Amino acid sequence: MLDRRDLTRRRAIAFGASLTLVATGLAACSKDGPDGTVKDFLTGWRSGNLSSVGFVSADGGKISANEVVDQLHALSGDLAKQSLVLTAVGDPKTTGDIASSTIKLDWTLPGGAAWSYNSTVRLTKQNTDGWRIVWEPAIVQSELQVGDKLAVRRVSSKRAAIQDASGKAIVTPREIVTIGVSPEKIKNLAQLQKDLAAAFKKVNVTVDMSNLADRVKNSDPGAFIELVTLRRPDYNKIRDTVRPLPGTVFQEGTRDLAPTRAFARALLGTADQATREDIDANPEAVAQGDIVGHGGLQQRYDSTLRGTSGVSVVIAREAADGTVTSTQLFSTKPVDGKPIKVSIDQATQTAADAALATQKQPSSLVAIRISDGSVLAVSNGPDGGTVDTALTGQVPPGSTFKTVSAYGLLQKKAVTAGSVVECPKTTTVDGREFKNSGGEVLGKVPFHVDYAKSCNTAFVGLAPKLGADGLQSASSALGLGTKWDLGIDAFSGKVSAAGSPTELAAATFGQGATAVSPVAMAGVAAAVARGQFKQPRLVLDPAPAKPAADGEPLDAGAVASLRTMMREVVTSGTGTALRDVKGKPVYGKTGTAEFDENSKDTHSWFIGYQGDVAFAVMVQKGGAGAEAAVPIVENFLNTLNR
Repeated sequence: MLDRRDLTRRRAIAFGASLTLVATGLAACSKDGPDGTVKDFLTGWRSGNLSSVGFVSADGGKISANEVVDQLHALSGDLAKQSLVLTAVGDPKTTGDIASSTIKLDWTLPGGAAWSYNSTVRLTKQNTDGWRIVWEPAIVQSELQVGDKLAVRRVSSKRAAIQDASGKAIVTPREIVTIGVSPEKIKNLAQLQKDLAAAFKKVNVTVDMSNLADRVKNSDPGAFIELVTLRRPDYNKIRDTVRPLPGTVFQEGTRDLAPTRAFARALLGTADQATREDIDANPEAVAQGDIVGHGGLQQRYDSTLRGTSGVSVVIAREAADGTVTSTQLFSTKPVDGKPIKVSIDQATQTAADAALATQKQPSSLVAIRISDGSVLAVSNGPDGGTVDTALTGQVPPGSTFKTVSAYGLLQKKAVTAGSVVECPKTTTVDGREFKNSGGEVLGKVPFHVDYAKSCNTAFVGLAPKLGADGLQSASSALGLGTKWDLGIDAFSGKVSAAGSPTELAAATFGQGATAVSPVAMAGVAAAVARGQFKQPRLVLDPAPAKPAADGEPLDAGAVASLRTMMREVVTSGTGTALRDVKGKPVYGKTGTAEFDENSKDTHSWFIGYQGDVAFAVMVQKGGAGAEAAVPIVENFLNTLNR
């Protein structure tokens, strides 16, 4: 390669030779001065039309305007479609029939970085035909040669972690093993699929291999056809089973993952290699190979976690043997991502995930620290879930809503815990019949018994005393239906307007048009335990812009009676399976929520608190609260209190 002094000397020789060229057969040239010629050249460069400009090559040869346009595009390489501003700097320096002009190139690089530098345009005047541009790659950039091109290289930023409240990373690099198959090694594809499916079942993983035969048929013999990526502990459980299978191949590596596959999966989302859709949606910031958030917090805070990639511009030069070398001309440093801090407590989250692990129906569990409102666990099942029903679900609360209605009735002094309230088998309001679960009849019993045994008809009878205004007031006091900002989507509930006697009756025990989420009902339990509503806190940093203000202190007498009633649910009511759980006494309320008039299926609920932890569990189509939700709570608290 020539050094710069040799290159400059040869350019000068070529330039001198060009003074003797004859204009015949060359492109158009300008009879204006060199400044006008340079102006026409810069205008034509930007527009891609150089027909009004004459050129001569650096060695004195002929070159057309179209050839110059093609070479400008080729030399620009990866920057060909980027914004470029061209400016003449000062007046050309002219000596007789030769001149030179300084120009400034201002590129806007992918991602928005600016790259500016000066270059030199040389000119020659040929007899009476005017001024021509001496075309040479150095006009684009001083170190470019024929055949070179400018190439852009991304300098990846480091993706930041999602941290728990203590600042410990939840998502960290963890060992993984990708299991695949290689066509040339397969002896019996049908048997291989059967054996792999059996092995994957041992670690509760289902892999769709329905199109594997086509993938094998259409792949190269030595291809690696990926089937599934497992965490190292899961892989180790089936290692001795899958490794001997003829056709299997393996790749080891690391990936940013939560402690377990199920760990707050729907809440956290995943961080994976950018898809074509990701790149197309954000081409300036995302490129192939980047790690991008998909779902949950990873997607909601993707730009913050991902940071900003740096960019470098290099000269890509191909040697005679086909190898390509790169010489860096310019670079910007990447800006690493910033961590997101959330209130999740890893021990509580692990206990919540374990409690849902054996439940086959879609289910959710939310736990909240009573003292400050921090969300300690957001769990969805099975297997962590893909939709964050725990935060965004909109389902009827069933009899857990009797906690809200009871507070409203006690606060209005419509009843006391000891007031006798009849619980008949059925009761009718404006022609609509309401009944108790299982046809239960309690007769005339104290209100606290109606609550503990979850008598629907008793609450229907009390509905006129509560009224639509009382229903709304009690709901708002406990945080339902108010505007929340947790830093991620969450549904705080929508309470029925109770515009008719039948709708009011239904809404009083959690049916009708009322809809809630598990986090909303966990917030109700926390408010009762605390004596005041505090919006749950989830994303701590960056802090949400508009969290709901703390509510007014709850009526002390009403909330004290309600706590006693919630304890009775566990000691002698519908939640007696929780009497002997580890830890402090449990307070709560079961719920059975009808959601479809044409189906006998019901959602199973339990809300409550123990010590400084409030919680809500909901199992879709789980039956009565005592059937599905209560056993999950039992499992959760026993694990948490080990």
